[in-house]
Amino acid sequence: MKLVRGPERVVAGSDTSPLDGRVRWSPKKSLWIGAMTIIALAVAPISFSWSAVALFVVTSAVTLCFGHSVGMHRRLIHRSFQCPLWLEYLCIYLGTLVGMAGPLGMIRLHDFRDWAQRQQACHDFFCHRKPFLHDGWWQLHCELRLAHSPALDLEPRLRDDRFYAFLERTWMWQQLPWALAFFALGGIGWVVWGICTRVAVCVTGHWLVGHFAHREGDQRWVVEGAAAQGYNIGIAGLISMGESWHNNHHAFPGSARLGLLPGEIDLGWQLIKAFERFGLASAIVTPETLPFRQELRCVVPEPFVRAPTCVAGRPT
Repeated sequence: MKLVRGPERVVAGSDTSPLDGRVRWSPKKSLWIGAMTIIALAVAPISFSWSAVALFVVTSAVTLCFGHSVGMHRRLIHRSFQCPLWLEYLCIYLGTLVGMAGPLGMIRLHDFRDWAQRQQACHDFFCHRKPFLHDGWWQLHCELRLAHSPALDLEPRLRDDRFYAFLERTWMWQQLPWALAFFALGGIGWVVWGICTRVAVCVTGHWLVGHFAHREGDQRWVVEGAAAQGYNIGIAGLISMGESWHNNHHAFPGSARLGLLPGEIDLGWQLIKAFERFGLASAIVTPETLPFRQELRCVVPEPFVRAPTCVAGRPT
């Protein structure tokens, strides 16, 4: 069987199809986010306090920015900058606290979706094509089981890393020490807002950004031949830590910078630049330093600021 290496770490066989699969309910995934959401809806209103809300805001911002956007997505998955191992571990640990998956699970989810979206056609699950509530059920409570799934070929430094293996085994349990600390400091209200509400909002919010960012919005770039296109959702730029500039990301997936034009707020990029100022980040990848993509077409010939411009419909 001929093996073809796909984007990132995916190795697909000649019989592998991103279309041939069935969506099935995932008990573990569903019970996890379901329990967090039910507790948040039922108990958060009656346990309200300004200190609990402040805890929710601060912990959400830290885990999403340091953890998910910079640690999991830009560093671990796309390797768009280099940093000391201790800082990488800290960011990935914070990303695990978001409550979506462990580090290796996040790589698998992302890279399989990325591989499928770059094919000429893929399953509706990968592209968020179903109506709003249908897609929400699929993404938050189910999993797609392909008839012939591609393989994930992790680099040795990740495959053999004991810390990442530990986080992968215990990612749900990582909430427990913080729940105990929050209870000791602020009672049940801090637990509900700092753990349950945070996880429910962050995980659901991640799906919401993914849903709309693959359906409609601002589009400057098209990846020709790809089953899924990305769109920029400007209204979510701040709260998503820059992740909602998804058309930019589809165009330049290896870039550490997602917000490319003035006004495109990208707190994840600002954090990486802060790391750089303190000597903690190097080899930072931006669109200017990425290889030319023949399949990338600019549909809005508007010059970028410190990013590629469009000449004759192509980025240069």
